[in-house]
Order: sequence, then C-alpha cells, then structure tokens
Amino acid sequence: MATSPNLPGDSSQPASHTRLQAVPEMPGPPVDGEAAESVIAEKHIGRRIKLLRLKKSMGLVELGRHTGLSASFLSQIETGRVVPTLRNLARIAMVFSRDLSYFFEPEPQTLFRVHRGKDRLRLPQSGVDNPSYFFESLGYLVPDRQLDPYFAEFLPAEPGREPRAHQHFGCEFLYVLSGELTVHHGSATCQIEQGDAIYFDASTTHSYHCLGASAATALIVTLQHPVAVPGNSRRPAAPAAQSHDQAQGFRSPRPAAGPVQSKKPSLIGRAG
Repeated sequence: MATSPNLPGDSSQPASHTRLQAVPEMPGPPVDGEAAESVIAEKHIGRRIKLLRLKKSMGLVELGRHTGLSASFLSQIETGRVVPTLRNLARIAMVFSRDLSYFFEPEPQTLFRVHRGKDRLRLPQSGVDNPSYFFESLGYLVPDRQLDPYFAEFLPAEPGREPRAHQHFGCEFLYVLSGELTVHHGSATCQIEQGDAIYFDASTTHSYHCLGASAATALIVTLQHPVAVPGNSRRPAAPAAQSHDQAQGFRSPRPAAGPVQSKKPSLIGRAG
C-alpha cells in the first residue's frame, strides 16, 4: 500500500525533539558608590569601635599594640575617614571578645520616654465611693519598668472620707509638693509638709491623711526591691503583704498597642 507523503502542517506526524537552552542572566545595574557608602555609614562601625575602646579605658596606642594597626589608622577608622577591611575589623573584634556580627547588627535603642501632662489620666482611689485621693501615673509608657512614679492629690478630710491602710512589696518614696499630710506607717505616725520627704518599707501597712482645708499634692515613687536591714541582709516582704496591684486592684494605664505589660506592682496607697 502506498504511503501518503508528509504534508506541511500535518499534526499527525511525531514532532521532532528540540533542545532547551538556558537564557543567560542579564547583569543588574551597577551598585551606586554613594549608596554603598551610605550603608556602611549607617552601621557606625567607627563609633562602635570607639565606644568599646573607651569602656576598656584603652588608648589608641594600646589598641594598636593588640591589633598590629597604627594609632593613626585606628583614629581614621573611628572618625569614619577609612573603612576597615574584614581582616582588620576581625583583629579589633578579637581584642574586645566580640564577633564580627557585632559591628553590623542594629544598635540597641536607649530607653527614653516623654510623658506629656495633657496625655496623663487622672484616676480616683478605687474600692471606695468617696475617694480620699486621685493619682496620675508618670511612667505608664515605660514597659517592664523598675520603679513606678506617680503624682497624687490628697483631698481634705470630710465625713465618709477615711484613709485606708494598705501594704505592698518593696520600698516607697514620697515628696510633698504642697500642703500637709499625716502618714501612718505601722504604729508610727508623722506629719509632713511642703518640701519634706519620706522613704519607707512598703510591706508595712501605711496610709495617708490630708491636713488642712486645702488639698495636698505629692510625688510618689514605688521601688520594687527587697528592703535592706541592718547587717547588710535582705528582709523578704511579710507573708501577709501583697503586691501593690494585688492589694489595691490597680494597674497603671498603658497604650492598647504598646509593649508587653509590666508585671511590676503599681502605686501608692489604694483601698486595701
């Protein structure tokens, strides 16, 4: 039987195998020299070297002896006039027991917070119908703080407004800004006025009472540390003493989207 000739475009015939070839990668645009210098400058390598050297109270000549680099060359590195090679940077890092990555990691941010007076919240004493004082947290923006500062206003005494004793872990400092206060601490009682300050063990029950016909104001700071006693020993908080939050049911206000909540006790006297 005769075979039909292969016609152009006849899809019934097997296709021939074609070889695929990789397309060569096109080189990208050249790196701009100024951009590279900017990246290096952002790392502040020279400044980091200088800070390490000053922390060790080490001069440029001494660092030069350890690294084999001249003092003048090291000075140029610290001022940013010269960018060190990785080999020279490794020599410097070894002197201070650092890894090379130290010079390229993001710099730690120093804690610095501003609390504007217009942004603070004025809160009443909780747990009572007729509060004897109001307070404002001066450190609520600081996460995991080691101390809690407050501005407090103590109202004049009147029927139904009674001070209530409380206690919490750590120490407390109070500085009278205006007016007069009576402070009860355990079995002790003292009167303080504008300019006076007291520092006491907050695990002992304490309370405040405004004297006179006008309100008294004070700056109060609670410190969350064990209390030192004679003999350089530490006395733990009394078993009955609770944290300030537990005793007073108070949490310092914090931004809703802020960092992790502080677990430190809060403030001054609250309803116990």
